[in-house]
Amino acid sequence: MNKRIKINILTYIILNLLVIKCLLLQILNNNWSNIFLCLLTLLLFFIVKSMNKTLNIEISIFLEVIVYLFIYSSIILGEVYNFFNLIYYWDTILHTITGFISAAFGYSLIYILNNNINKYIKPIFAFIVSISFSMLIGIFWEFIEFSIDHYLTKDMQKDQIITKISSVKLNPQLENKGILITDINKTIIYSNNKNIIVINGGYLDIGLVDTIKDLFVNFLGALVFSILICLHIRNNNYKFIEQFMLKLNSKTQMN
Repeated sequence: MNKRIKINILTYIILNLLVIKCLLLQILNNNWSNIFLCLLTLLLFFIVKSMNKTLNIEISIFLEVIVYLFIYSSIILGEVYNFFNLIYYWDTILHTITGFISAAFGYSLIYILNNNINKYIKPIFAFIVSISFSMLIGIFWEFIEFSIDHYLTKDMQKDQIITKISSVKLNPQLENKGILITDINKTIIYSNNKNIIVINGGYLDIGLVDTIKDLFVNFLGALVFSILICLHIRNNNYKFIEQFMLKLNSKTQMN
């Protein structure tokens, strides 16, 4: 346990120092959006660290380290250092982890309300709650991404190049029948200010593929946790799954 605590503290200190270093570099470059992201990361680190005291919730040392690494990987590495574009599967990996952890948090809600006892919780109920809560979080996050892209003209829903589309908008008879275009190798965009943009390789999808892919891998992550927690409740196996759960502080358990 002492070794785990040391790893937790060391991880917290190292990641904070890395974020502070990144923050100073962004200040020197006068990059205000990245400065905000660095400050947000430090705030999230502090919230996770103080969760035990402020909410009377116990978070395992293992899960705390995972959350620290996830926050750093998604905000600093993903957004500030552009890993979302540089590493193809970075976004997919993070959304899969999100689905798994969100499902754990969803189950933790009913576990806490049940006074940290598993035996009165039906496996099918735990399965439904875990997946539903995780998908709810995933959908709300996609709402946030779309809103930021639409109103602040960002690109959180990463665009992708596709080579095939089917759309009723292309139907000359205005029938409800999609016209299929395949083997698209170039798209040319003309704007009113006479700018011409050439997209080589196909057609630019503006976030739909990314959104559906994110929700799908979110579901897969949630499904894995939900199956494991059902097996744990039924047979008391897979005890490692409890490391991903929040628990009511032992000093404040309900009578």
